[in-house]
Amino acid sequence: MTKKAFIFDLDGVIVDTAKYHFLAWQKLAQELGIEFTPEHNEELKGVSRVRSLDIILALGNIEASQEDKNKWLIQKNEDYLSYLVDMDESEILPGVVTVLEFIKEKQQLIALGSASKNARPILEKTGILHFFDAIVDGNDVSNAKPDPEVFLRAAQLLNVSNENAIVFEDSVAGIQAANIANMISVGIGDATILHEAKYNFKDFTFMDLDFIEGLIN
Repeated sequence: MTKKAFIFDLDGVIVDTAKYHFLAWQKLAQELGIEFTPEHNEELKGVSRVRSLDIILALGNIEASQEDKNKWLIQKNEDYLSYLVDMDESEILPGVVTVLEFIKEKQQLIALGSASKNARPILEKTGILHFFDAIVDGNDVSNAKPDPEVFLRAAQLLNVSNENAIVFEDSVAGIQAANIANMISVGIGDATILHEAKYNFKDFTFMDLDFIEGLIN
């Protein structure tokens, strides 16, 4: 039987580091005199750090030099990393470990496909690094989702064809990337937002293991 590749996004799918990104961006925005709300934050989902900063600056109609932008990007990342220091397995979202264990038990392949440049330390801190056969993160790719590069590379590393890959994503851009790559897209979150996904679940606790079994077979 052909092995399947189960590719997971990180932020908002495996762990909720999105809240830390929000806090770090909000802190920077406040320092620049920009109001930055959770609604604004939705626009940053699945978007690169550089593009995120541009979106925030546009909210405040701020023109900035590349030098200033670089300085702010470093500051934002340092603030974000300071929130990660105390991360542990309690940060893993409900139901995730059950699904990872089941996929491993069925001797299928697992990869991470994330824009995060801090993916490895996060997987280490939360104690689940050992589940992953391949990791493709923001250090390995040059194109942001909806470009499918991150997922294509993950499938390549696992030596699995695109149609035998299943992607779990919480962002519209991520779902689009999976669909462009001709992979099975599974939306984790609000189905009205992630309506382009082939399947949708509010979170992993709503996902029956029979569903995973069906994907394997």
